[in-house]
Amino acid sequence: MQPFQLPEFYMPYPARLNPHLEGARVHTKAWAREVGIIGSPEQAQQDAIWDEEDLDSHDYALLCAYTHPDCSAPELDLITDWYVWVFFFDDHFLEMYKRTRDMAGAQKYLARLHDFMPIVPPEAPPEPTNPVERGLADLWARTVPTTSIEWRVRFVESTKNLTDESLWELDNIQRSRIANPIEYIEMRRKVGGAPWSANLIEHAVGSEVPPEIAASRPMRVLKDTFADGVHLRNDLFSYQREVQSEGENSNCVLVLERFLGVGTQQAANLTNDLLTSRLQQFENTAVTEVPAVCDEHQLGPIERAAVQNYVKGLQDWQSGGHEWHMRSSRYMNGGAAGSGLERHGGTLPGPPGPYASAARIKLTPGTLGLNRLKNFTFVPFLPVGPVALPKFYMPYAHRCSPHVEAGRRDCKKWARRMGMLDALPGVPGGQIWDEHQFDVFDLASVGPFNYPDATAAMLGIINDWIVWGTYADDYVPVVYGRTRDMVGAKLFVARISLFMPLDDTPIPVPMTPVERGLADLWSRTAKMLWRDARRMLREAVEDLVGSYLWELANQAQHRIPDPVDYIEMRRKTSGADLFKTFSRLTLGVGIPAAVLQSRAIAGLDNSVADYSILANDIFSYQKEIEFEGDLHNSVLVVERFLGCDPAKAVMIVNDLITSRMQQFEHILATELPGVLDKAGLDDAARAGLHRYVTGLQLSMAGTLQWNKTTGRFKESELRHNRRPRAPGYNAERFTGFGTAAARIASMYRGTYELEPNDQTARDDHSAGGSAGADQPGGARPR
Repeated sequence: MQPFQLPEFYMPYPARLNPHLEGARVHTKAWAREVGIIGSPEQAQQDAIWDEEDLDSHDYALLCAYTHPDCSAPELDLITDWYVWVFFFDDHFLEMYKRTRDMAGAQKYLARLHDFMPIVPPEAPPEPTNPVERGLADLWARTVPTTSIEWRVRFVESTKNLTDESLWELDNIQRSRIANPIEYIEMRRKVGGAPWSANLIEHAVGSEVPPEIAASRPMRVLKDTFADGVHLRNDLFSYQREVQSEGENSNCVLVLERFLGVGTQQAANLTNDLLTSRLQQFENTAVTEVPAVCDEHQLGPIERAAVQNYVKGLQDWQSGGHEWHMRSSRYMNGGAAGSGLERHGGTLPGPPGPYASAARIKLTPGTLGLNRLKNFTFVPFLPVGPVALPKFYMPYAHRCSPHVEAGRRDCKKWARRMGMLDALPGVPGGQIWDEHQFDVFDLASVGPFNYPDATAAMLGIINDWIVWGTYADDYVPVVYGRTRDMVGAKLFVARISLFMPLDDTPIPVPMTPVERGLADLWSRTAKMLWRDARRMLREAVEDLVGSYLWELANQAQHRIPDPVDYIEMRRKTSGADLFKTFSRLTLGVGIPAAVLQSRAIAGLDNSVADYSILANDIFSYQKEIEFEGDLHNSVLVVERFLGCDPAKAVMIVNDLITSRMQQFEHILATELPGVLDKAGLDDAARAGLHRYVTGLQLSMAGTLQWNKTTGRFKESELRHNRRPRAPGYNAERFTGFGTAAARIASMYRGTYELEPNDQTARDDHSAGGSAGADQPGGARPR
């Protein structure tokens, strides 16, 4: 029996079938036999991973014919061979290393695969020793002749992630460890292979993404939402096979079962809701952000056509992948609710033809994706009242710098000198801060709490950066958000880089307190940094300020963010990357880039950022929702996504906070030592990393303590400092064209009661200890 009923799937694009399907079936079977995937002596000796019947029943040619409906016959043959290889790799790795728990053998096996994908082919490639290596060598030689160097770099990286991060899955299996939801989404993109598929789509449609925009937010979000959609759908179809039959634990249904403590059916429904949300995030990005980024980079007709082909290719893959999952014997696919694709004697009901899947869709709220309405019905300034603070899990002790009082005095003088305590001319209600507010916020204690061992001079710079970032965060919604002035906001963002020259280029005259403060901070900070470090710092500031445009766009749409997009962008809007850059700059020399770029360090950094920003969201909930009309708060995001009340949402957010701290501890105990041993770091480098880690611990403890002590979130101060609202806004009667839709939001409360699963319990984990360091880290408060 199936462990759950497949939910109603949202699929806005009809699946189409490539006419060259039969040719691809014949070709790929011959190719699989040629490289030894089926029918080789090695297979016979190793209890064959696949036999011919397995290959036929999985029908990867059908997958590729559905996901690449418009490519030529030779291209379909090549793409199909790639998918046969990647699925065989997954099953081969499972049998040879996951089942046997052979970590050492797995590392050697994966290391050799990199040699078969050189960016520039060598004169003498290595000799393949197994079907996986033979297949990869052949595919790489057939693929790269028509590609750019930039595409090869992207594809090698995604293939390396797909293969190497299988060790993360293997390690979790060995430890019987199930990832937390945030970690799972991040890692599933790497081990799941959909970013790899997105790169192959460029090859299949014959259109590479222009390099000018390849790294931009819209293109990154398209690839990430595509990946999440592919993986979450696969998790639903493969739960029975992976979790119940193979003993895998990398599956979103299982992750939500354990994290939320709910039954399998409810976890499956929630996984499908997240899948729908990610597909709708894809649509929103394609419609609202992709055209804008093309305009900003002044792309020509050929480049724009390439982008459109790529987006269409991603859409085709989503719909075709769903259709294949409904047919392949590899997956659980009986009785899919709402899809109209139930099997009847091995055939699918409805008319035949390339667009037949569209005719079989049942028109229900789930298949139509009507839940999206709840994300566009935010009513600002609703009275929500303060939330009860939970018990935060914090295993590290906080300390405060002895320079705190001097820092408070100097910091306030600096803010006053930059004009941050003055009214803004020409802006109604444009006094961002006054002297009373500055004192109540006590931003000058954030630095001392986070970096208690910093020198007075270094603490002065850190304090001023924190004040500057917080002022900019308050400045943008007042000056540009209330009037929906996106043009003015983009000009504001565009000018920011002018005040951070990498050389002796003169800067323009600052026009605002934000520009004046940045110019002063850059002149004081940059002189201490080498050129590459200046570039890193400038990019971090640009990312911080650029993320404000994302917030303004959501405000204009009354759109509560998708949960995954919120977490990823909140790291930027909080300034986490900016202070991570400061941390890296203090590490010193002798630490290899491979260590700093390792999954372990990235996991530590992201866990710290998430801990701090999620905790801050609980403290700032009333301030942001009731007094500022803001919608960028994880409590609200969870409340709307799950249809629960604020108290339940706070509890779930706190569970996320706890899980991120537990992940931090897990990485320190199990992952980081292996990275350091493999890199062979000397004592000085290890000491530098130790200071870095203890600095992160102090950052989390110090940020939590500041949130508890500041007056920035106290209701009495919020009422005293209430800002005049936008002209024409009536707090008692929210009316006007289109506002009736706001009342729809009430329909979605109580969607999930999150009934507990008695067989599932969260792990209660605690640890203690404290340490001291002078490395900046963490995230700026809201």
